[in-house]
Amino acid sequence: RELLEQVLGSTEETTTGVIRLRAMAQDDVLAFPVIAVNDADTKHLFDNRYGTGQSTIDAILRATNILLAGKTVVVAGYGWCGRGIAMRARGMGARVIVTEVNSIRALEALMDGYLVMSMREAAPLGDLFITATGNLHVIDREHFPLMKDGAILCNAGHFNVEINLEALAELAAGGRRQLRPLVEEYRLAPDRAIVVLADGRLVNLAAAEGHPASVMDMSFANQALACAYLVANHRKLEATVYPVPEEIDREVARLKLASMGIAIDELTDEQKTYLQSWQQGT
Repeated sequence: RELLEQVLGSTEETTTGVIRLRAMAQDDVLAFPVIAVNDADTKHLFDNRYGTGQSTIDAILRATNILLAGKTVVVAGYGWCGRGIAMRARGMGARVIVTEVNSIRALEALMDGYLVMSMREAAPLGDLFITATGNLHVIDREHFPLMKDGAILCNAGHFNVEINLEALAELAAGGRRQLRPLVEEYRLAPDRAIVVLADGRLVNLAAAEGHPASVMDMSFANQALACAYLVANHRKLEATVYPVPEEIDREVARLKLASMGIAIDELTDEQKTYLQSWQQGT
C-alpha cells in the first residue's frame, strides 16, 4: 500500500480481473487507472475464443485420451471462451449443449446451431462438462446425482470454484481415487462415478500448455502498448477502468496481419467522403 503513490497505472489481461477491477472502481477503492486489455477486440476475439477453445480441448484430450466424436459436450457459459470451446468441440464431432444465464448469449448460441437448456436439463445428457463462466458453483450439488456414470467435469473459466467440489466430495460415498495424472474419480454409488480433471482448476493450464504463442502475441502486444499509453497519459487519467484505445487495437491487428503476410485494402478518398456524407445515397 505504501507504494501506491508510485504506481502510474496497470493493465489487466483477464475477464475475471476486469470484472473485479470494475467492482473496485464502482466502490471507489481503485487507486490508479487500469486499462482493460481483455476488452480489446484483438484480445478477446482471438486469445479468448481461439486460444481457449484450442487449449481446452487439447488439455482434455491429453488428460483423458477420450474420443470426442459422438460425445455430448455441455459448455457452461457462452462468452468468448465458451464460444471457442463450443466451436472446437463441435469441430471434433461432438454434440454440443450450451447453458447460459444471459438471454442474449443463449439466443446467440441457439442461432449458432447449438442446443440450449438449463444445467439441470443438461446434467443427465452430458458426457463431458466444461465450465467457462467466471462464476461460482455453476455445476452444483443438485446436478451431480443427475449425471451419467463416467461423466467428465472440467473448468476453463477461472479459479477452482465453478464446480462445487466440496459438495461432490460429500456425495462421494464410495470415496475418491486417481485414475491417471490430473484425473480423479468421485464414486457416488457402486455403479456410478463422476470424473474431475485438474481438481477443477483451469484445465488448459494444468493439463496442457495454455494458449499457443501465436495467439498470445496479440494479447502481449496490447499489454506493452497499453503500458506505453499509461506512461504517456497517466496524468490525464482517473482511477477507473479504461478500454484499450481504438488506435492501439487496430495497430495490433495491422501488425499481426503483416506478420502473417497479409495486406488489406484501404478506403479511397472518395469512399471516406461518402461515409462522412448524409446527402449521397439518401
